[in-house]
Amino acid sequence: ETHQIGASGSDVLIKVLETDISPELVPGKSADAPDQKTENVIGPYELQDFNLYYTLRFGLTPTKVAFLALSAWGDRDAGSWPEGPHVARNQYSLADIKKNLGIFLYRFFKTSQFKRSCIPNGPKVGSGGSLSPRGDWRAPSDSEATVWMEELKNIPGQ
Repeated sequence: ETHQIGASGSDVLIKVLETDISPELVPGKSADAPDQKTENVIGPYELQDFNLYYTLRFGLTPTKVAFLALSAWGDRDAGSWPEGPHVARNQYSLADIKKNLGIFLYRFFKTSQFKRSCIPNGPKVGSGGSLSPRGDWRAPSDSEATVWMEELKNIPGQ
């Protein structure tokens, strides 16, 4: 939106950001909208990125991650936000945070480990650690989410 790479470059980047992410290789009924949207399955990307970062980078428990998420996302009118027409300023209740944290914990610790043994090489981005099995991250393919899901129960529903 600042046009630092020119107007046409900015237009391309905005179109990319506005494109829904879908696991489908076949387009949806219309060229602009896939039939399946990943966010509908895993929850809001911004929350799941937040959950991943604080769980992986700092090893925080679900109760601490939920507290931080509520502090960050609980009131859209609090704090400072970047300006621009594409800034969503989303707000999430504790119930939404708990639900999506549960989805993250189950998928990350229980169901997604097998994928880490066959992923292609990729760059390490950020200081949160790499999820590549050839780099920082080592996790058994048969791990359980039990301990994490039990800790999730300590978060109140509201």
